[in-house]
Amino acid sequence: MTYVAALSAPLDIAFDYTRSLGPVLGRFMTGLRERRVLGSRTADGRVHVPPLEYDPLTHAPVTDLVEVRSTGTVTSWTWTDRPLDGQPLDRPFGWALIRLDGADTALLHAVDAGERARMRTGMRVRIRWADERVGHIRDIACFEPGQDTVDLSEAGGEPVTVMTTPIRLSYTHTASDDESRYLRALAEGRLIGQRCPICRKVYVPPRVCPADGVPTEEEVAIGDHGTVTTFCVVNVPFAGQRLEPPYVVAQILLEGADIPIPHLILGLPADQVRMGMRVAAVWREPESWTTSPENIAHFRPTGEPDAPYESFQEHL
Repeated sequence: MTYVAALSAPLDIAFDYTRSLGPVLGRFMTGLRERRVLGSRTADGRVHVPPLEYDPLTHAPVTDLVEVRSTGTVTSWTWTDRPLDGQPLDRPFGWALIRLDGADTALLHAVDAGERARMRTGMRVRIRWADERVGHIRDIACFEPGQDTVDLSEAGGEPVTVMTTPIRLSYTHTASDDESRYLRALAEGRLIGQRCPICRKVYVPPRVCPADGVPTEEEVAIGDHGTVTTFCVVNVPFAGQRLEPPYVVAQILLEGADIPIPHLILGLPADQVRMGMRVAAVWREPESWTTSPENIAHFRPTGEPDAPYESFQEHL
């Protein structure tokens, strides 16, 4: 038997996380834009930086914000020799808990110490402000060694009420042997599944049977026609969206399978998609096929009579 290496590929997951800040964090971010650091004073007299929205003792909303200094003391730290994409610095640096002067709690941030030998607990540091500030925690570019600083606040502008943070995860996915066979079949324009030796259900893509906890074994050819079991209509636009809303993402039970796959339904208005509708895969041009589910561009209605509910009710 010839061994074929499992497939692997780099993957990126990225989105912009946007949140409304509220009265406390809104003032905190507005302060950072103006090169000022605000903390919240709680019922026990402690000043928290970043500020808390609710008092942990009384559970009452926090309303008393006080300004602290932009200098502080490292209370704990660790060193990063190989910075990752998206981290504050592109050279070795320290992650540290820093208690700013006037605060009673520590803030986690990066320290541009230059070399590991300079980092130590008790080290005095100061904020290095970003050249362009928008009302975000990244308005603090990092901290640097030193204790003499001049706090030059820059008031002005509308209060900050919303903060957007880009989120990105890059990793390499290595497919299992069974998944690799499934992906290689897609590159040939074929769909395959595997049957569980106990419950006899056919899974697409192949996987460990969730009902019996055993690997699927017998390979089964799967048709590229199927039935819509459930679906959702996407009406909300978002960054990076490939289609203009509204459009439909459906769970499609392929012929010969016992578990549906998610995919797009195109070729008719979104409000005409329904449970039981018969659909067929629309494959991309063969010269563009790779070991990817994207070889199927979408599914379209076939015009056949709808499948009766009883034929797919066990596969929802």
